[in-house]
Amino acid sequence: MQRPSPIVGLTVFLLAAGCSGGNSPESVVNNTTESSNPFFVDSELPYGMPPFDLIRNEHFAPAFERGMAEEMTEVMVIVSNPEPASFDNTIVALELSGQLLSRSRRVFSSLTGAHTNDALKVIQKDMAPRFSSHNDSINLNPDLFARVADLYAVRETLGLDAESLRLLERYYSDFIRAGAQLSDVQKERLREINSELAQLGTAFSQNVLSEVNDSAIVVDSRGELAGLSDSQIDSAAAEASSRQLDGKFVLTLQNTTLQPLITSLENRALRQRIQETSAMRGSRGNEYDNRGIVTRVLELRSEKATLLGFESHAAFILENQTAHTVSAVNDMLGRLGPRAYANARKEAEDLQTLINETETKPFELASWDWLYYTEKLRQKRYDLDADQLKPYFEIDRVLNDGVFHSAEKLYGVTFEERPELPVYQEDVRVFEVFFDGEPAGLFIFDAYARDTKRGGAWMNAYVSQSRLLNERPVVANHLNVIKPAEGEPTLLTLDEVTTMFHEFGHALHGLFSDVNYPHFSGTSVPRDFVEYPSQVNEMWATWPEVLSNYAVHYRTGEPIPLELLEKVIAAQQFNEGFTTGEYLAAAIVDQALHQLPIEDIPPAEALMETQSKILHDAAIEFDAVPPRYSAPYFSHIMGGYSAGYYSYIWAEVLDADSVQWFRENGGLKRENGNHFRKSLLSKGGSVDAMELFRNFRGADPSIEPLLERRGLN
Repeated sequence: MQRPSPIVGLTVFLLAAGCSGGNSPESVVNNTTESSNPFFVDSELPYGMPPFDLIRNEHFAPAFERGMAEEMTEVMVIVSNPEPASFDNTIVALELSGQLLSRSRRVFSSLTGAHTNDALKVIQKDMAPRFSSHNDSINLNPDLFARVADLYAVRETLGLDAESLRLLERYYSDFIRAGAQLSDVQKERLREINSELAQLGTAFSQNVLSEVNDSAIVVDSRGELAGLSDSQIDSAAAEASSRQLDGKFVLTLQNTTLQPLITSLENRALRQRIQETSAMRGSRGNEYDNRGIVTRVLELRSEKATLLGFESHAAFILENQTAHTVSAVNDMLGRLGPRAYANARKEAEDLQTLINETETKPFELASWDWLYYTEKLRQKRYDLDADQLKPYFEIDRVLNDGVFHSAEKLYGVTFEERPELPVYQEDVRVFEVFFDGEPAGLFIFDAYARDTKRGGAWMNAYVSQSRLLNERPVVANHLNVIKPAEGEPTLLTLDEVTTMFHEFGHALHGLFSDVNYPHFSGTSVPRDFVEYPSQVNEMWATWPEVLSNYAVHYRTGEPIPLELLEKVIAAQQFNEGFTTGEYLAAAIVDQALHQLPIEDIPPAEALMETQSKILHDAAIEFDAVPPRYSAPYFSHIMGGYSAGYYSYIWAEVLDADSVQWFRENGGLKRENGNHFRKSLLSKGGSVDAMELFRNFRGADPSIEPLLERRGLN
């Protein structure tokens, strides 16, 4: 998922590629009038939902210009106030500032991830350094920081409630981490670093999307696609036609290293071509090569960390997370990585045995064989074929009778589709959310992959809840499900089903927010905590009561057979060494790169060699199981997860322990949901994250449930 960083109105939002509106790339103009720009007035739609039908490319730049000017004026009013600093005239005033800029940037950054065009790429590239400069002009303002520091020094005497006191402390900490205590010379260098990082981040994200599209695999004949379903082949033909390649077939890539399509493809040479193409993305020496960007970003982040008094970028990031220290993360990854790869090597032996037994001309297992033969072994060992499941996972049934159903049972939440509300792309759907019958917000569901959308799955908020602004949430989930041919049903894999439940866990975190201040709204929690509630929500995907409610054959209406359901549950730990290993490899690469001192950061041409050395030194180098992402297309670490990709496994310690609590207390019961919502989900970042966990669980987390789940004990 993605979200803005904590200081609402003062921060740089992650600007991935994308767009709204129906204008051509040439329509980026700045002469929009006040009456025609929808950002200049509050939305009249329910819950302040963006009026996507009115928003055009040319509206963004003027909104940004005016928004920055307004926020700067508001900040100067705070700074020039002759009255002594108070919580209301300084901290609350900062929370209220920059609403136009925040509103327009939130829409822009959300849409640019979901639906791009060339016009908004230009705006994105042009505005990135200006946003950085604007943020620095606020965060590095000595007079503004002085007012915050004065309040912080006497914070215990101000009579603040707990949330207000925490807000003051967070502002003080955030200003320091932004460089407020640096000398003028250091501040100037920090401004230069931030500006360059903003530009590089934009270039990286645009290159990743362009490279995915440029690396699509063209196949000449239908016969080469043996093993794929008719629907998948028809989709490949439709993709080819959209690229003026009639008569051919185009297989589009996802952003992970291993590509899901090779699970079914019988043609080994084609599997190899897909896999090698995927792994080479961003390092092919073409116009989208990201190696130079990555190494330059590493250098700048290292320099910035040193400037702020930290040993490394990783140390800077981790100070603000629940992990706190580099050693804590290294210790966990160092314990889990070798265990996972030991299991993966055992799994590889089983796959090699299967190859030797079934192939007339056996060969050595390679990365492009792993998913294909894993599926065959799954069928043999559990009599379970992934394709057996897909007819029971039709997307609307999964959404309505699975994802929504479990939320209703657990939390009393219901959903009503609102097709009359405007959306930015025809496949997008909007639902009004009700909590015990009372209106609570909007949920936007954007399921399908397209070449204007970045890879992966994520949640974002268009409007965040806060009592200060009297706002209720408008949140969105984005997936990358391949859209079937016209008239065909959308049938999901079990992984895609689990992803739906996961992302909806983020959505619930946003929808249940009940805080005073925007700073703490929804998912505004430490990065290594934010994945925890969403991972807990995954448990309901295979919870028998939920699964039997949505897993209905799309043609016959017959429920999923009990024996098939039992096989799904029995096979949950199957291939866990691979699954854990590929993730941990990426997390270790991320952490190691961001711990390098600046003098050890490799030149662009040595980046991939450095990645290999990191894996080797961690005792997890295994060609058959490459990292889930390689550095040149590792979008997480160019955005909010730099030195933070470990967060998923860190959060899973909390998740696995919490799942055990749900099981011990009767599972899908309203009283369990109420406890989780009241003690944790509704609090956002207004309470220390680990305190929230202890309030829910009644104890500190235990790692044992995770080790058992992952087969690492």
